[in-house]
Amino acid sequence: MNKERVGFIGLGNMGHPMAKNLEAAGFPLTVYNRTSARTAGFDPSTRVADDITELLAHSDIVFTMLTDDRAAKDVYEQVLIHTVAGKLFVDMSTISQDCSIHIGQALQVKQASLLDAPVAGSTTPAKEGTLLFMLGGAEQDVDRARVYLEKMGKTIKHLGANGKGLAAKIALNYFLSILYQGLAEMTLFADTLGLSREDMLEIVNASASGSGATKVKTPLLINNDFSPAFALDLMLKDTALAAHLGADFPAGGAVMQTLQAASAAGHGQDDVIAVIQYLKERG
Repeated sequence: MNKERVGFIGLGNMGHPMAKNLEAAGFPLTVYNRTSARTAGFDPSTRVADDITELLAHSDIVFTMLTDDRAAKDVYEQVLIHTVAGKLFVDMSTISQDCSIHIGQALQVKQASLLDAPVAGSTTPAKEGTLLFMLGGAEQDVDRARVYLEKMGKTIKHLGANGKGLAAKIALNYFLSILYQGLAEMTLFADTLGLSREDMLEIVNASASGSGATKVKTPLLINNDFSPAFALDLMLKDTALAAHLGADFPAGGAVMQTLQAASAAGHGQDDVIAVIQYLKERG
């Protein structure tokens, strides 16, 4: 068993099951979340820290899973006031490249290291430990983090220097945003043709147009249950990150406009596939 002590900051819908997988693997684990209610459900062997100071005191390698640039800056500003030499930070958030590179440079000054390690997969793969990690950072840091990442994911892809993992994640979610709007539009079109959603989605998933993404959204579309596995507002954030990096293409621009309108119409906290509700409501 690796003897490094593990810290985990950010126990939201993704972070909580990911941290539980590290706990189940038997690593010495300390967790922290700004909202303390999210720390429920851990074994007595896991230390629940009252603040980031306590977590850092009991951690050699720290994983962070945060919502956006603002949350990442807030956490790492608190980290950087401490002595962190020799520690490795693995940020699995989907944030801007600029934010991640700035954090990485600030940690390097403090003789610590950063990997950007965003994930592909939503809450079910997070629970099952089958996420895909896209990594940016030094090879030796990837090697150091690998034993932990393997307990949370099935695929680990090192893409280059700090920021390259995020580049891949932002590009991937750009594509997914287009795919999900297409799936929603196809489903509404099939509705108007008198086809049942069950039949049409079965055909999609058995055809060349089917994918893991279409399969995971099928039950939500059939049951009109839009409980968030990946919230619409998070996809809107990621399409904005893509636009910032130069994704100036017709389909992406149209999807971003739809996501903005759907969010403004009250669907931001629903699953991203709730874009179908907005499209249906607007007529």
